[in-house]
Amino acid sequence: MGFFGKLFGKKEKESLDQGLQKTKESFFSKITKAIAGKSTVDDEVLDSVEEALVGADVGIDTTVQIIKRIEERVAKDKYLNTGELNRILREEIQGILVDAPENSYAGYKLPEGKRPYVILVVGVNGVGKTTTIGKLAHNFKSAGYSVLLGAADTFRAAAVDQLTIWSERAGVPIVKKEMGSDPASVAFDTVNSGVAKGADVILIDTAGRLHNKAHLMEELSKIKRVVQKVIPDAPHEVMLVLDGSTGQNALEQAKHFTAATEVTALSITKLDGTAKGGVVLAIANQFKIPVKFIGVGEKIEDLLVFDKGEFVDSLFKLEE
Repeated sequence: MGFFGKLFGKKEKESLDQGLQKTKESFFSKITKAIAGKSTVDDEVLDSVEEALVGADVGIDTTVQIIKRIEERVAKDKYLNTGELNRILREEIQGILVDAPENSYAGYKLPEGKRPYVILVVGVNGVGKTTTIGKLAHNFKSAGYSVLLGAADTFRAAAVDQLTIWSERAGVPIVKKEMGSDPASVAFDTVNSGVAKGADVILIDTAGRLHNKAHLMEELSKIKRVVQKVIPDAPHEVMLVLDGSTGQNALEQAKHFTAATEVTALSITKLDGTAKGGVVLAIANQFKIPVKFIGVGEKIEDLLVFDKGEFVDSLFKLEE
């Protein structure tokens, strides 16, 4: 049992099950057809499983890896029962997911010994980045921490306005400047303020532009440098927010951002609105970066700490 059952409770587990409903219904309808009338796992079954994985946006490379490992297991037992296919798939899919390090936020708990804990949030516009920051703020505050937001996406007035609304909704303070201000200056003032106020966690929003990767790299590097003038080992996390409903486009965005900066964690949003939730596997496998949060609904509580065991359990459970 993962942390959902131990620390989050039944309500969050139900949110996860419901959030993955479209993906698992699509996936399992194909798996069910694949094994109908079959007593053993043969090439036809494996072809259908491969089609189901690709259809869930697991991605070609990750799908090939999973199928190859299943083929190896089938080769050891020529008469592998199709009834065992779900168990094997569960094991192989869980094996694809990267183990989260100790700062996995179970129960929204922050790592010890780093205060303020600075999280730099990156991602293109429209993926749910600002909403994710707002939900993080709410949930960290609910866990008993003092939270401060920094509006360093100063290129869009709407971004600052939206983050301000979230700060009010979550009941946490925000540091912001006028549109067009230097993002690094906002980040510096935010961290200074967080230290002065004794904040536990600081969440800094950044501009979501990809048209000029060199400029993006320069901007993020500058933000890191000024933050480190106040807290030498900050930021403690660089979190990339991706929209799970965009499937393979999310992979392209991950390529750009991992090339521009050192991304240490992923937050994947909007999984409730898509049948392509398998993109979580594709992204985690390709970039070897742990998924730490997933968005499975619009409610403020619907940003869940990711636990790969619970994720796979929900993926393979159509009904309670």
